[in-house]
Amino acid sequence: VPPGTGIVHQVNLEYLSPGVQSRQFGGELTAYPDTLVGTDSHTTMIDALGVVGFGVGGIEAEGVLLGQPVYMPWPDVVGMKLHGSLATGATATDLVLTVTEMLREHGVVGKFVEFFGAGLSSLSLADRATLSNMSPEFGSTVAMFPPDQGTCDYLDMTGRPSDLFRAYYEMQGMFRSDADPDPAYDAVIELDLATIEPSLAGPRRPQDRVTLTNMGDAFRSEFPDRLDGDSYPPVPVADNGSSYEMADGSVAIASITSCTNTSNPSVMVGAGLVAKKAVEKGLARPPWVKTSLAPGSRAVTSYLEKAGLTPFLDQLDFDLVGYGCTTCIGNSGPLDAPVAKAIDDNELVAAAVLSGNRNFEGRVHPQIRASYLASPPLVVAFALAGRVDIDLSSEPLGTGSDGEDVFLADIWPTAEEVAEAVGEAVTAEIFKESYASVFEGDDRWQALPVPEGATYAWDASSTYVQLPPFFENLSPEPGDIEDIEGARAMAVLGDSITTDHISPAGVIPAAGPAGIYLQDNGVEPVDFNSFGSRRGNHEAMMRGTFANIRLRNELAEGKEGGYTKHFPSGEIMAIYDAAMKYREEGTPLVVLAGKEYGSGSSRDWAAKGTLLLGVRAVIAESFERIHRGNLVGMGVLPLQFLDGESPASLGLDGTEHFSLTGLTALEPRQNVTVSWTRDDGASGEFSALARIDGPTELVYLRNGGILPTVLRRLHSES
Repeated sequence: VPPGTGIVHQVNLEYLSPGVQSRQFGGELTAYPDTLVGTDSHTTMIDALGVVGFGVGGIEAEGVLLGQPVYMPWPDVVGMKLHGSLATGATATDLVLTVTEMLREHGVVGKFVEFFGAGLSSLSLADRATLSNMSPEFGSTVAMFPPDQGTCDYLDMTGRPSDLFRAYYEMQGMFRSDADPDPAYDAVIELDLATIEPSLAGPRRPQDRVTLTNMGDAFRSEFPDRLDGDSYPPVPVADNGSSYEMADGSVAIASITSCTNTSNPSVMVGAGLVAKKAVEKGLARPPWVKTSLAPGSRAVTSYLEKAGLTPFLDQLDFDLVGYGCTTCIGNSGPLDAPVAKAIDDNELVAAAVLSGNRNFEGRVHPQIRASYLASPPLVVAFALAGRVDIDLSSEPLGTGSDGEDVFLADIWPTAEEVAEAVGEAVTAEIFKESYASVFEGDDRWQALPVPEGATYAWDASSTYVQLPPFFENLSPEPGDIEDIEGARAMAVLGDSITTDHISPAGVIPAAGPAGIYLQDNGVEPVDFNSFGSRRGNHEAMMRGTFANIRLRNELAEGKEGGYTKHFPSGEIMAIYDAAMKYREEGTPLVVLAGKEYGSGSSRDWAAKGTLLLGVRAVIAESFERIHRGNLVGMGVLPLQFLDGESPASLGLDGTEHFSLTGLTALEPRQNVTVSWTRDDGASGEFSALARIDGPTELVYLRNGGILPTVLRRLHSES
């Protein structure tokens, strides 16, 4: 599917998946369940269709495509029983934020979650897809829904006849109804849908839910430093002859962005209706708010246009900017110069409100310190309000053209209004037309030159794609796993270090190592594009690894960003520069970290960049599933502190020399002894669990990763 068509998860859900596959085997037509493995965490969106789908690391996927088997332990299965129906005013987004909070508290990391109960009948498949999409935010491997009448209705509505789907699952005894007895699970969690209330999540993580009525208090509690009583002092902003005021809590970005909500017609049409009513009341977007609309497929813009809502979104400057990942991955572009200057000059805590699924630090925009996830209708509402330190249930959004205050309740559509608009605008014809030419692409795509030959022609002058060094000096046979002697800590990190903290994404800073590299190679800052676009160039990507502007490395003596202290010089410098000095000195590196290391997006560069910087082992209190696998896939040893232990409890501050010995005899899930010494003569040791979770992973580690494993196998077979 060419670029500019939609985001992969939504295209899977709306078009590519038949739910049940059928193939000719031995002259007979055989039906079997559809399944999906994708190289993105939110592959799980397809679980709403009754399809077992989940994300894996790109490194593992590369190996699988070349015939490498995969080890996957059978997980526990947690059932979440849903009762009733959503309360008036609540949306699927509010539900998913509540479920995310609940399941995180119950600890479903690495488990399968399946929703069941009569409450499913009140949720459209699009509502279910919103839940399934957020599976990685719960921490679960999948977030499944059973096939039922709602699934069939969705297949029919999106132009895929459901006859085979229904017949197959009814024959298998797997077609759900409200009368079904409860299935058996390893654990069960219950939720009454009527208790769901309007919510957001933030300002730093998707599991940190804040009710709409508590938003003002929650923001002030998070950022109390400059409060003057109950409000923040405003600062003047001069903008092309006009002026306005901003303060901490001002919304600088409001974006309806794929991928969590944009497959859901109810919330997308709901956002359009909020915009329509706001325009009719005379409300407008404040000048400091940058707005955008980036749906996950062309079907969305088609039904918004058919519903007559596009002009009202356009009038509030929620203009279409593309189909796919934009603001959620940091591709929102620069803020207007006066807004950016006001934020920087006054160190304002500016906010973003977006309908995506991730709001980790530094991800949305380098000048945004507080990011909140919200339903598309609430994104429009906060864009109008222009600030997040507000209780929209009682404070006005603004003043209407009649001089009267306008409140959220005045422009919030009823469930009946939404249902009527969806029923009239969202049709099978819309989806058939939108996907009729899905594989063609535009004129630019069709005009791309396609080189001949079976191998890629590397261009040494390219700053986008370079031959990576992963196979340099590769011997035909692997050696033993080598001990790690005299290692230094490159970073000492806390809890919830995400792949956004580790892996480069979004804007490339001109003054950072990657920006300097590009400029040295003749690329001007205006042409930097993004880290995501340059992921084929290891030189750029390794310079952006651990370079997040919000990274807090305890070795950097309070300096925020991608910095560390080099030993023994004691100099504070960029992590990339320190890593290169350590490489010149022959010093291996380790990383010390807290809980949930590597949570967030399944970015292979979080592991590739770690390896290229010279890190041999990461020692953390716990790991996110995919990132742990990616580390192993690059030959980096993940070690887990024993229960109740951490760098702090063991008295480690990162100034130590570390040695890990006995690795030549390493076995899966074996305890490894880590000894350490400090220059002041102190010494000690501790045990850590080797998170090599099976014999296949041990083979990967011995080979230096999945890719060398595959290449050696192909070499031996040739």
